Amino acid sequence: MSGYVCLKLSPPPTCLSKHPRLPIPLVRNTLLGAALSFGLVFSFPSVSASQICRDVEPIQETLQTAPEVVTNEGLVEEAWQIVNDTFLDTGRHRWSQDTWQLKREAILSNSIQTRSKAHHIIKRMLSSLADPYTRFLSPDEFSKMARYDMTGVGINLKEVPDENGDLRLEVLGIILDGPAHSAGVRQGDEILAVNNMEVKGKSAFEVSSLLQGPNGTSVTIQVKHGNCGPVESIEVQRQLVARTPVFYRLEQLDNGVTSVGYIRLKEFNALARKDLVIAMKRLQDMGASYFILDLRDNLGGLVQAGIEIAKLFLNEGDTVIYTVGRDPQLQKAIVTDTSPLIQAPIVVKKFLHLIFYH
Repeated sequence: MSGYVCLKLSPPPTCLSKHPRLPIPLVRNTLLGAALSFGLVFSFPSVSASQICRDVEPIQETLQTAPEVVTNEGLVEEAWQIVNDTFLDTGRHRWSQDTWQLKREAILSNSIQTRSKAHHIIKRMLSSLADPYTRFLSPDEFSKMARYDMTGVGINLKEVPDENGDLRLEVLGIILDGPAHSAGVRQGDEILAVNNMEVKGKSAFEVSSLLQGPNGTSVTIQVKHGNCGPVESIEVQRQLVARTPVFYRLEQLDNGVTSVGYIRLKEFNALARKDLVIAMKRLQDMGASYFILDLRDNLGGLVQAGIEIAKLFLNEGDTVIYTVGRDPQLQKAIVTDTSPLIQAPIVVKKFLHLIFYH
């Protein structure tokens, strides 16, 4: 694995964090997720493989090409191409594809001898965009983001519609030497079932929840390798790096007449939604009739976790988030599809502001 580029799709209409955080990897030019600052993550695998499927009666033959190592120049050019295809300049820097093309010619006019030099060139190239949400992380830097793994097995999923309009799930990002990668799961694999439960039609978040479980336990994932490769059931041992970001307690006010549930959420990591739901239900069982959600000094984290947490407090049909960009396929709105988890009044503490929900 050779590195990651974060690209901004658009400035956030509402920020859940004051500090952008890198979420999950993206393969090639495909959008998978964003940090709470709405950065997009792209990955550049050091090897690539293609498959050619030909129908042969009465059997189907699968041909594979040998892995091809990405050169240093190829890595830099791939990062350049992602910006060229996807970057949206919402500032006053007057970015244009013409000037970006000139930068490509200047950068690739000389050979690039080492991987570290390629990484340095990419960082310098991206810094010229003057965009704080567009940045490059080396594999070592990205490995420190393991606590944002939503599945506990080191993969990230993308929903892909099939020819009938049904959703299927593909592995779009995988942590090198993580549990799934070590067990044999690869980028591009289609997820067919989790613990013998078919996942066709389920969302990426639903399947990520199925993959989650206690640290050290195993989960069986049925995958299809490539577009036409073999189907294989793979047992993967879970390895959660994330720690609970939720702390809660019950406060008694007015001489015990009023019970207030206090919850502090430190970051939007892989455990945030699950542990927040547990905390709210326990506080409600303890008699809480009001809630305080403390987001002060929240470190940010996964945009998907932020979206799912926001849904807990919004009415069905409310817009949670929307994205805009140069690519019309990336323009979409996400709305709440369920009723609020609780109906009690909630105060959200963020910096020096108080936001009231009833």
